[in-house]
Amino acid sequence: MKVLKFGGKSLANGKGIRTVIEIIEDKVKKDEKITVVLSARGNTTDELEGILEKASKSKPYQEQLDAFKKYQLDGFKSIDFTQEFETLDKLFEGVSLLGDYSKRIKDQVLSQGEVISAKLVTQLLQEKNIKANFTDSRSLIITDAQFGDAQPLDKLSKKNVISHFNKHNGSTVNVVTGFIASNTNNETTTLGRNGSNYTASLLANYLEAEELQNFTHVNGIYTANPDLVPDARKIEKLSFAEANELAYFGANILHAKTIIPLIEKNIPLRILNTFDYKNKGTLITATSNEKGIKSLSVLEHVALINLEGRGLLGKVGVDARIFRALAHKNISVSIISQGSSERGIGFVVEANKAKEAKTVLEQEFESDFHKRDVSGISIEENVSVISIIGQDLSTFHKPYNALIKNQVIPLLFNNTVTGATISLVVKKEQLHRALNVIHGEIFEIAKKINLAIFGHGLVGGTLIEQILKSSEQIEKRKKINLNIFAVANSKKVLLDKNGINEHWKNSIDEKGISYTIEDIVRYADEHHLENLIAIDNTASEAFTANYMHLVEHGFDLVSSNKVANTLSFDFYKELRKKLEDNQKQYLYETNVGAGLPLIDTIKLLHLSGENITRIKGVFSGSLSYLFNTYSNENRLFSEVLQEAIDKGFTEPDPREDLCGNDVGRKLLILARELDLSNEFEDVNIHNLIPEGLRQGEAQEFLEKLDNLNLVYQKVKEEQKPNHVLRYIGDLWGDLSKEKGNLDVKLVSVPQSSALGQVKGSDSIFEIYTESYGDQPIVIQGAGAGAAVTARGVFGDILRLTEKG
Repeated sequence: MKVLKFGGKSLANGKGIRTVIEIIEDKVKKDEKITVVLSARGNTTDELEGILEKASKSKPYQEQLDAFKKYQLDGFKSIDFTQEFETLDKLFEGVSLLGDYSKRIKDQVLSQGEVISAKLVTQLLQEKNIKANFTDSRSLIITDAQFGDAQPLDKLSKKNVISHFNKHNGSTVNVVTGFIASNTNNETTTLGRNGSNYTASLLANYLEAEELQNFTHVNGIYTANPDLVPDARKIEKLSFAEANELAYFGANILHAKTIIPLIEKNIPLRILNTFDYKNKGTLITATSNEKGIKSLSVLEHVALINLEGRGLLGKVGVDARIFRALAHKNISVSIISQGSSERGIGFVVEANKAKEAKTVLEQEFESDFHKRDVSGISIEENVSVISIIGQDLSTFHKPYNALIKNQVIPLLFNNTVTGATISLVVKKEQLHRALNVIHGEIFEIAKKINLAIFGHGLVGGTLIEQILKSSEQIEKRKKINLNIFAVANSKKVLLDKNGINEHWKNSIDEKGISYTIEDIVRYADEHHLENLIAIDNTASEAFTANYMHLVEHGFDLVSSNKVANTLSFDFYKELRKKLEDNQKQYLYETNVGAGLPLIDTIKLLHLSGENITRIKGVFSGSLSYLFNTYSNENRLFSEVLQEAIDKGFTEPDPREDLCGNDVGRKLLILARELDLSNEFEDVNIHNLIPEGLRQGEAQEFLEKLDNLNLVYQKVKEEQKPNHVLRYIGDLWGDLSKEKGNLDVKLVSVPQSSALGQVKGSDSIFEIYTESYGDQPIVIQGAGAGAAVTARGVFGDILRLTEKG
């Protein structure tokens, strides 16, 4: 025999109840021997509780009761629920007159939901000529007198069940009410939370069933709650031990008590979906073929109690006093953790028992308060518990570090004695993010990286296209899901928690909204987005003021914008301190060498203790092209400059390149990588623009390019033979001191030298160190262009994902 249990959502009006009848009919046609256990239909139990509460407070409840009755009869006019409705009418009337109700009365009220459900299914089956027998489990399951959470008396219950099924077996389908039972005085009791599952489990045990099939509204047990973690995957098979852990730690599809009767008789439990019943679901048996982490479970509606006191250190019996006092009030403790430096113990209780627990403990430790041995008992109410089933301490650092990186700081954690489960208490508002972070870290599912991109001009727009084009390949190869949830310019932002698509440009125009940085931070919080990276592709000094706020709210930073690293040294240090305090990263490789690995190389040399004595080179791809071409060709300076402008190598106003400030900022960035405290004012910059052309509009300057020809023709002619012009940055001096010398200047170098051999728009950097002497480390390559810079920013993003 198989025992089939159907939950409330499966039995709801419409598709639910029709499908349940189809499943039972299908099994009967296949000559399967089955018993059916039913919960109350839809939200029946919640509805009855709500009406009961209203009645107890003498509030009008009749309208809600009438709506309840109408739902139960909707589409089933031939069903007679007169007896059940009259029972409810009398109970609610009595409660309303008394203004209160007992647990005994509540059990009587709630029991009607299961009775109505079983009577309905029985008649619907009979109308299809299926031999169905309504079975009131109050005549089968006998319990103690603990109303609301009664415990079965096994010998009596088993005797009743076997006797009943001896009379009603063979082709008869027994339709049994779940959740409800009766005590030895024949009073209605209920089996507590998820009691219908428990009823089915007990029947399976007593009847030594072949399998218990639990029909729900999901396809089985998942690696996490799919409502909270979209990437959760179905688990094909679990062991009873693993299922028991899941049940204890809050998997609401199971009840811990459900597992025990099945373990005793080694009866498999299969979790199935009523609405997709051909899916094989999750099978739970004595053993599981797979080891390792199975699932994440969540306990909600809990509170954390903390008891602290220096005077309790080393005292014997403190824990016993705590648990004895709580047990006396029937308050159960689920998660426990202790500290020793300042004696303290934290534990988790049901939220509705937290205040009572605090009062009980204050009474128990009253004399200890007076002696100041106990300093405080506090309640942290808005918390949830996440349990990682199958996690041991040897690899726990991975999810833990990922949580810290996402600014989720567990309030408490512990592990089971076997070391096979670790539980964390987190703030409730961080639950979604914490689950997604842990899930992405411990299962072989692509880790989601949520990107906010500021600036979508040449570099930013190219970066977005690069990410969209290669994201599928990166996810397949690196198990990293790059999700651009925000794209912003100075006025508008496009937000989409599921990620933008190739039509993002039009979407910004059509759906973009005005914003502040706080709006983006709030959006990320509201949608529980994890692994956040903000990418600054602007050239804005104003935007860098947002860096601190972004870091404080969990964003790592990537920037092609040089400004933040060249503001005051005080800001530079403050930003680094903020990054350290929040355990965030800030990568900006493209600040100096576009796509070249310059900053990483210098950082590595410096951190390894290598004494860097000088850095010089051609820092600007734009000016590299300008002077490489001008030095090697017999052309006017203005003509070559115009060509550079036309090819997009310079800014729209080329004076931004020619003034030398860009090279100066890059040189300053390198100085600060060597821990030098130089300010931008310390950089000696040779401005390439004649003084009379520095002011005015860009167009006016562009019309006077010919005025540059005489100046640079003279410079060119005054060179030594076989020399060429290069505009370089030079960091030199005793770089072990507080500041170095920073020069940006136009120089003439031998054509045969490393600097002299640079071609096109390439950049080149010579790094001189104490160990290498006169032979510098040379880094050379493309130093300009949106594609190159965007690719460098992309590289920084990928480096961050690996560091995470």
